Amino acid sequence: MAGVTDTVFRRLIRGQGGCGLIMTEFTSSHGVVAASKPTRTFRYLYFEPDEHPISAQLFGADPGVMADAARYCQDLGFDVVDINFGCPVKKVVSCNGGSGLLRDLGLVERILRSVRAAISIPLTMKFRAGWNDRELVAVRMARLAEDCGLQAIALHPRTREQGYSGHADWTRIGEVKAAVRIPVIGNGDIVQPEDAVRMVRETGCDAVMVGRTASSNPWIFRQIQDYVTSGRSEAPREQARYEIMRRYYSMLHEHGAPDAVGKMKQFATYFTHGVRNGSRLRADIYHASEVRQILDLVDAFFERELSVLAAV
Repeated sequence: MAGVTDTVFRRLIRGQGGCGLIMTEFTSSHGVVAASKPTRTFRYLYFEPDEHPISAQLFGADPGVMADAARYCQDLGFDVVDINFGCPVKKVVSCNGGSGLLRDLGLVERILRSVRAAISIPLTMKFRAGWNDRELVAVRMARLAEDCGLQAIALHPRTREQGYSGHADWTRIGEVKAAVRIPVIGNGDIVQPEDAVRMVRETGCDAVMVGRTASSNPWIFRQIQDYVTSGRSEAPREQARYEIMRRYYSMLHEHGAPDAVGKMKQFATYFTHGVRNGSRLRADIYHASEVRQILDLVDAFFERELSVLAAV
């Protein structure tokens, strides 16, 4: 997820347990090929040894450039290269990237074959059901991926026109699963651990992919794992919310992220979701300007709230 799944967040998630394969932020293939010195593009592709297995997520519309970028990612040590045909954002689609390519399956095929020929590590793709409800191409895309030698595919069953609105029609995942032999990963509307189990049961998919939910619930993967093995999962308590927020903020500080303060403000919204009096902490963080100041605000807030809860 752009702006979310950098190395710090990925390591935070990995540390909670339950997550198998993790993925980089959405990365432009042109940015990878054109850049000759450390840039934001290369920050997207930075990872630590404890993040394996990890997939590099690329987008673009030029088969040759995509192949070169994928080869570079392989040389960096990524375990998987993933091509994104799902992003619905106008800025990306206007450049014929992401879900914009769902209108040109001929170009999709050329990209897949070019990248497949360029690398020896596993190649996957994430895609949407189609441009709109009148132009559904999920099954055709899945068969094309299988024919081009991809190892797995991930379907988000909304259309590009839907964006993230409405309902993710899981029946489309089932249709894709029935159409191909390669592993199919389901994505969309997994909010609770029960949703992951239900998706597998209803669609027959081989695995599930969780995106936006992980921003506000970094424990979701462990919760899914617990629910699968025991039929139960626990919601995080206030102490756990404090620890995850403090850990993430400290990791940002230690990593020396140039946008650490901005990230802290961004994630204040995610991590205080459901926290008693969380709006007060968010307001204080939004008005802060220094990392140390924000860390002190978090410590003071939770010390106060946890003492109140302990007294109840």
